[in-house]
Amino acid sequence: MMKQLNGFQRGINLGGWLSQCTPKKEHYDTFITEQDLRTIASWGLDHVRLPIDYVLVEQEDGTPREEGYRYIETCIEWCRTYGLHMILDLHNTAGYSFADPDSSVHFFADEGLRQRFRELWKRLARRFSPYKETVLFELLNEVTSADFTDSWNKIASRTVKEIRKIAPETKIVIGGIFNSSIYGLTLLDIDWDENIVLTFHCYNPLVFTHQGAGWVDRLDKSYRTKFPATAEKLLADSRKYFGEDFTSDFDGITGMIDSGFFVKMFADAVKVAEKLELPLYCGEYGVIDRADPESTLNWFRMINEAFEQLHIARAVWSYKEMDFGITDEHYAPIYDELIKVL
Repeated sequence: MMKQLNGFQRGINLGGWLSQCTPKKEHYDTFITEQDLRTIASWGLDHVRLPIDYVLVEQEDGTPREEGYRYIETCIEWCRTYGLHMILDLHNTAGYSFADPDSSVHFFADEGLRQRFRELWKRLARRFSPYKETVLFELLNEVTSADFTDSWNKIASRTVKEIRKIAPETKIVIGGIFNSSIYGLTLLDIDWDENIVLTFHCYNPLVFTHQGAGWVDRLDKSYRTKFPATAEKLLADSRKYFGEDFTSDFDGITGMIDSGFFVKMFADAVKVAEKLELPLYCGEYGVIDRADPESTLNWFRMINEAFEQLHIARAVWSYKEMDFGITDEHYAPIYDELIKVL
């Protein structure tokens, strides 16, 4: 039986605040404020996922940057004020960025970088393990290539062992290769314990959720599509731009897509979680602000139905800006309805 992740059922990412940003005090002080946490709580959500970059809490030489830790502590206090929990997500670490997989190969080959990663988590664990009931640790965001599968299994296992010496009961969130794909989740092979949480991300179908994305090189920037559409159309469009990548989701699916598309897609992740008797968490899902609002709302309704049916905890990407910001003007026509289905 799959465990439930109590207190972390419905959440939102605070992307772009302490990660994927210009690391300046002015930005840290203004991008997210206490009012934003009050707003999130008013939506009925129960947690935030807080991505951080290592530069927030480390100097260039790896020594701690105390002022960075204070931003995390401030967010924890805001969460406590408004009854929210937190997942502390290490989005980038020294030598590794999900956005730069070519150079990130060094992280998996360099013991010095791996040691620095473990030391960072030991410091984070010492600092935040006292909040074990309300703050979870996510080891590393979106490991990329399948070439890293064995290395990541070893790195994750060893890092969990180090954290457990300090924080034996804190839940640790771990995803697999291919940017926290469900397939990557099936390849995870670590020393499991009862306080591990399995995570995956979902931006499928990619031709819909990432239409117009400047960073998806293979997708024509002028391409647009509605949702729902027939599986046949989305499969043909996916093949046109991505070859056979991202096409397996359509296996056995015909006609107009509905929530069953996502139920089928999540099946392998559910099987892993049930086998290990661990909770399952979708740490990111969302639709780019180039998609038309009504299609976006349709997508959220369908994926939410699947999450609810399968009892999968989740956090939408993202609160503001980052091309996916729920509070941005693009989503205004559907805002009230959208908040209900997060």
